[in-house]
Amino acid sequence: MSTFFEFEKDFIDNLRCIPMQVRLNLDTCGVKLKLAHWNQFTTAERQNLVETPCNSSESAKKYKEYLQTLIINKTGQPAKELTIEENPAWMNASTIPEVTENKATECGVNIKLQQWKNLTPLQRFALIKLSRPSHENKNFYPALKEFGIV
Repeated sequence: MSTFFEFEKDFIDNLRCIPMQVRLNLDTCGVKLKLAHWNQFTTAERQNLVETPCNSSESAKKYKEYLQTLIINKTGQPAKELTIEENPAWMNASTIPEVTENKATECGVNIKLQQWKNLTPLQRFALIKLSRPSHENKNFYPALKEFGIV
């Protein structure tokens, strides 16, 4: 099942950007997918990456193989591989990452631990990604609103 967030609505219709659901899959399977790679995929290939499960070690392995095959077919080289976090922060409902708390504070918001616990892993993942200094953060506050934190 595909899950898209309201803050992604500007680019979901044609999947011109990599949605959070796919970003979560990338971190789960350990592949660094560049937007330049994504833009070389057909709409059907992008949709397949959205819909293909990547929530177990076996499905992550298959997802990675499929993704690397796509990238090699388009670019001639595999994508860079990332270390897969053994206990990723988005799976930990009992601790709000400091970077996410700091970004919320910048926005004048205090995320309560119970609110964090009530989020899905994908929602926590999105907030973590959107709060990182290396990421364009314009969707952080809209995500907080969408998730019922503000």
